[in-house]
Amino acid sequence: MSDFHTFTYQDQQIFYEKTGEGPPLVILHGWGSSKRVMMPVAQNLSHLRTNYVLDLPGFGDSPEPSRSWSIDDYADAVQAFIGSLDEDKVDVLVHSFGGRIILKLCARDFGKTHIDKVLITGGAGMKPKRSMKFYIKKYTAKTLKAPFMILPGSMRDKALGWLRSTSLWKSLGSSDYSKLSGVMRETFVKSVSEYLESSLPNIPHEVLLLWGRNDNATPVYQGKRIEKGIENAALVIIEDAGHYAFLDKPKQFAKIAEAFFK
Repeated sequence: MSDFHTFTYQDQQIFYEKTGEGPPLVILHGWGSSKRVMMPVAQNLSHLRTNYVLDLPGFGDSPEPSRSWSIDDYADAVQAFIGSLDEDKVDVLVHSFGGRIILKLCARDFGKTHIDKVLITGGAGMKPKRSMKFYIKKYTAKTLKAPFMILPGSMRDKALGWLRSTSLWKSLGSSDYSKLSGVMRETFVKSVSEYLESSLPNIPHEVLLLWGRNDNATPVYQGKRIEKGIENAALVIIEDAGHYAFLDKPKQFAKIAEAFFK
């Protein structure tokens, strides 16, 4: 059984689900995901940990923030949530976008004193290798925007709004970006344009990096980069699994996670 709760951070409601018993484990999902996707992981570890499975602001049941957020904003919210718990220290298990947040948080003084073990699966935050196709799209978009940038403010905003609604413009963006609008679109841009390599040397935690061999969203080379940058990190690769290794190979993932947290 699990219980549903809300936590309020600066007038922002954050919904979360609590299940299991034992020391606390905070679980964060990836971009475009929610606590529902992470609940199978929580259930598999419920005999070991009291799991707090969050819906990050703008995802699942948690409403969008009133303004665009950066990774630091999300880290601030998660820090406040951890600080609200009765226990002095928590373990964390994070996926994809949640990896960005926890890399940022673990490098802070708060993270060093309030977070114990860290499991990152398919974590984002490293600068990706870019193909020629990416740069063609990038500079095509800049060329399309250029004529509108000389217009006065209100006319420019209106013209750029029209440009972003065209099928040509949408074809230049990522699938995640094209599905978004307003605050969450700006939040996405802030998040993916910040790279966290500089945080890695400041993370003293014991970190398990659990990666799917066939992860196309955050390829294995990104996991290797995190492993190299964090002194106490180890990378384990699950064969025949992708970006959602915990769904592709749930039993194997659960056994490795259980051994780590024990």
